[in-house]
Amino acid sequence: MDIFERIASYRAESDALAWNGTFKEYVALLAEDPSPAMTAHARVYEMIESYGVEEVNGRKKYKFFEQEIFGLDRAVEKLVEEYFHSAARRLDVRKRILLLMGPVSGGKSTIVTMLKRGLEKFSRTDRGAVYAISGCPMHEEPLHLVPHELRPEVERSLNVRIEGNLCPVCQMRLRTEFNGDIEKVPVERIIMSEDSRTGIGTFSPSDPKSQDIADLTGSIDFSTITEYGSESDPRAYRFDGELNKANRGLMEFQEMLKCDEKFLWNLLSLTQEGNFKAGRFALISADELIVAHTNESEYKSFIANKKNEALQSRMIVMPIPYNLKVSQEEKIYAKLIGQSDMGHVHIAPHALRSAAIFSILTRLKETKKQGVDLVKKMRLYDGEEVEGYKDADLKELQNEYLEEGMSGVDPRYVINRISSALIKQDIQCMGALDILRALKDGLDQHASITKEERERYLNFISIARKEYDEIAKKEVQKAFVYSFEESAKTLFENYLDNIEAFCNWTKHRDPLTDEELDPDERLMRSIEEQIGISENAKKAFREEILIRISAYSRKGRKFEYNHHDRLREAIEKKLFADLKDIVKITTSTKTPDENQLKRINEVSKRLIDEHGYCPVCANELLRYVGSLLNR
Repeated sequence: MDIFERIASYRAESDALAWNGTFKEYVALLAEDPSPAMTAHARVYEMIESYGVEEVNGRKKYKFFEQEIFGLDRAVEKLVEEYFHSAARRLDVRKRILLLMGPVSGGKSTIVTMLKRGLEKFSRTDRGAVYAISGCPMHEEPLHLVPHELRPEVERSLNVRIEGNLCPVCQMRLRTEFNGDIEKVPVERIIMSEDSRTGIGTFSPSDPKSQDIADLTGSIDFSTITEYGSESDPRAYRFDGELNKANRGLMEFQEMLKCDEKFLWNLLSLTQEGNFKAGRFALISADELIVAHTNESEYKSFIANKKNEALQSRMIVMPIPYNLKVSQEEKIYAKLIGQSDMGHVHIAPHALRSAAIFSILTRLKETKKQGVDLVKKMRLYDGEEVEGYKDADLKELQNEYLEEGMSGVDPRYVINRISSALIKQDIQCMGALDILRALKDGLDQHASITKEERERYLNFISIARKEYDEIAKKEVQKAFVYSFEESAKTLFENYLDNIEAFCNWTKHRDPLTDEELDPDERLMRSIEEQIGISENAKKAFREEILIRISAYSRKGRKFEYNHHDRLREAIEKKLFADLKDIVKITTSTKTPDENQLKRINEVSKRLIDEHGYCPVCANELLRYVGSLLNR
């Protein structure tokens, strides 16, 4: 790629987005498409929707968030539907501050950053185009030029809603520069940008004693007072506060609850009436979305103070808990490691999963539901099938504790420990045991963990190790099965022939000898027992498989062994059980013979080619599983 050619191309694209005209031309543009006159809340919602929405199990999944936010589908759906969608439809929630509340490193800041970056990109599209009065310090909506008396007619004519008044600067310019002739007022297209402070602002509190309200609402320019003679002259005022610059878009209020309460009073009028007080001017209109974020302890302190009741009533609090799905937690770690310069170190398969299992277990709460321990709960949450439990049980578990996911080990701790292990050791590959060891060593250095929590966390590391042991054994045993799919299909077809004969009270024909045989009860039970099917339940299980085959046949589809999760598991376990002794001998022999060495090399190659291992972690895995099987 020619860098400078691409830069020139980007500059040309930006130049093509520029639009300059008069208010009259802007009205003609709105007559064709009224969308540029949408509110800031509607613009954010349209931006989120523009990336696509899909429905999964009755829940909406917003693709805008899926590259950065993992495992928070329920929280994100609630955020978009209950706040952004409602606010976009001009319901009263748009007059509220959005407060994201949750534990540290839970994704609050990431969500806000995504919204800001998304707005910047969206404003470069036709659908997200934003127009403003040229030269206005607040990038004002040009429709504010329309006199109040004429607004109902204009609204009906253009199918828009006009809210707000001209800022002091534009009021003066309309009088002095244009003699009240609104048709000639220049209008331009603006591109949202946090860097240039156009439509996106960020406010971060400092020392309450030195905090100046001017940071939010602008300030008097004392150098021009002698020139213009009055502090109430708009030309003697800098409209450069975050509330001014974030108009038409979004303002992030970082750590809002750390601000002095008097400082926050300025937000009361803005949220409820859509305006704020600045200098010696009348109330100034602003159309912007205010997003704040805080942790749970600060929020509890805030609501405990009776003085904050007015502001509290003007907030919509959205809990952003930790992710509770192991598979999604893996993606978080992979993303964070991928952003580093440690790409040369190979992360062994299932290594991040082991860390994720530990993290999720620390965040889950013990359920009162009989027979469900934390490991089963973890599996159900991750979408795995657990025998004896259905979707209704999952929903019951999810609704048992509203505050679940608001505590536990945060992703930063895990990444810090992984980073420490990566840097300290000069290693080519990092495996699950390396990561679990690093997590365990870090518990002693974690100042906020109590002695009781440390004992619990050590137990969770032990559980994560056991889960990894099972995964490791399956991985090696699967790799030992030559042409695993073919072996599984053969065993599957044999099983189907036998259960069909059993259920129909007939014999089945041997495909090799062509002789008629009775159903092989021993074979059927050897498969069914792998997944705990009792003698009393075997008939019902076999009939269920035949019904499933019939359903597939009616749809013109062939029933494969992996179309039934429990049957697939039973087939795999049966194959593994038959091979266990071979695996055990081959992996644990210190001086393997020629055949054993050949088999080890074949298995190692399959682990590398098909399962994502490198030569280092493939050999480590074989040695480790050999020691497990010999215990």
